Amino acid sequence: MPGPVQLHGVTGSESFEIIAFRIRDQEFCVRTTTIREIRGWAPSTAVPHSPPDVIGVMNLRGSVIPIIDLAHKLGMKGTEATERSAIVVAEVHDTVVGLVVDGVSDILTIRADQVQPIPEITTSFDRSVAEGIITHESGMICFLNLSRMFAELVPADEAA
Repeated sequence: MPGPVQLHGVTGSESFEIIAFRIRDQEFCVRTTTIREIRGWAPSTAVPHSPPDVIGVMNLRGSVIPIIDLAHKLGMKGTEATERSAIVVAEVHDTVVGLVVDGVSDILTIRADQVQPIPEITTSFDRSVAEGIITHESGMICFLNLSRMFAELVPADEAA
């Protein structure tokens, strides 16, 4: 049975905080250090010819930020936003983005050794977007890596 996942900047029994949220009745999470704020659902302005996972843009205190359908980005059916939906505002590669989720569940403190590797499922499954799986009393939570998920946001001079 494989052991815990090696996480960047955290080892063994060291703890860190995550924010858990729901998408399509599944639990996902990211490190709280990437999150700027959580907002209630608000409509966004569509941008013609934008990628399919970009719902639109919104004004966040004078800055226009892209609003991403995280379900679509993860290869799931797109989110039908409701008044219960939330926008998780994150900073990824020095770019602020809003991630639409069905709802925010909790902020949890976990140990690095609680993150288990994602099992080999198929060769076509892109495991790079997930750090691993966290087993929790309420079920399993898929731990996402926003830096790898949004690798296209890395400026060209940093990518080289």
